[in-house]
Amino acid sequence: MEATSPIGPPCAGLRIGDAAPNFSARSTTGPVDLASYRGQWLILFSHPADFTPVCTTEFVELAKRSTEFAKRDCALMALSVDSLFSHFAWLRLIRDRFDLEVRFPILEDPTLVIGRAYGMVSSQDSDSATVRTTFFIDPEGIIRAMTCYPANVGRSIPEMLRTLDALQAVDQSGELAPANWQVGDRLLHPVSFDLDAIYAADDASSWFLQEADMEKGQ
Repeated sequence: MEATSPIGPPCAGLRIGDAAPNFSARSTTGPVDLASYRGQWLILFSHPADFTPVCTTEFVELAKRSTEFAKRDCALMALSVDSLFSHFAWLRLIRDRFDLEVRFPILEDPTLVIGRAYGMVSSQDSDSATVRTTFFIDPEGIIRAMTCYPANVGRSIPEMLRTLDALQAVDQSGELAPANWQVGDRLLHPVSFDLDAIYAADDASSWFLQEADMEKGQ
């Protein structure tokens, strides 16, 4: 595939609501075709490099909680510029030290083709050592959320799960997820743009800020 994203910072190449560019690549679990993941959620994330301290802690936590993503019908897929040989050696080290096996695919992207197509790196970069980008892709292949972290700050795995929960909850209910929303909390009703409904609201704020019924919000 050809990268067509303009030069810019990570996440600048694609926006929420865009279709995730398809690709085929080699991975630690065999050949991967992004289109084959349609029908389920997918979290695609890049890590700066194998055998680095922050990335290792991320993969350990993701391996520990991989079943929680699976319960939400969400697959995990990682990417870096390292070769498959490097990936395999790193995963063996993680297994031997932490007694955890990383079973989700890790793609190799030595030519940065995928990274550039996703805006993880610009066309002027020679490696991806500065990106820690995450894409939440829905069952229709649409990018629904993105995060970007610097190389020296690791991602929050609980926040990845919370974001996924919130996206699935608003899709199922048609409601909105407020700040700090967790499963079991109330969602919010979408704003009404009907003037009669606005004037008929119980108070001056309930037309735009109203909690949904708990049964619908769960």
